[in-house]
Amino acid sequence: MNARWIGTIFVLFSCGGFGFSIAHSYRQRERLLHQLLAALEMMASELEYRLTPLPELARKAAKDTGGVLRDVFLNLARELDWQSEPDAGSCMRAAMDKCHDLPTCLRRPLRLLGQTLGRFDLPGQLQGLKSVQDACRREIARLENNRDARLRSYQTLGLCTGAALVILFA
Repeated sequence: MNARWIGTIFVLFSCGGFGFSIAHSYRQRERLLHQLLAALEMMASELEYRLTPLPELARKAAKDTGGVLRDVFLNLARELDWQSEPDAGSCMRAAMDKCHDLPTCLRRPLRLLGQTLGRFDLPGQLQGLKSVQDACRREIARLENNRDARLRSYQTLGLCTGAALVILFA
């Protein structure tokens, strides 16, 4: 009898935990996009007013961000310093390839960023940064749309799945 109750609790906690884990990763993606947006605004200011070189710009962005974004920007700074790739876009691809846990919602804006950095003159780079910022804002708006209901659904679905499994196995 005790083993049955312990099994019931494990099934409920694991399924519920899975639902809460999905909700947490959803919030994490949104937080990373906000960090990227803030880093892009800092990069635009640095380029416009100080003409900061790209490797130093990537290091400053790494300092302002955390987690996987910091790793991407540090890898980008290293790639730009080493000049192992012919352009900033290739360096960004190489930096992104080194980060295996990069969410897909960040890949497109970072690829766009790599395509703009170092390719155009200052007004062109600023325009490119603005377009990447707009892409981030669109992705954030998409994630924020019905966020509370969606997260509550993920959590409820996890708990209900656990309850259903307990009923089936009982």
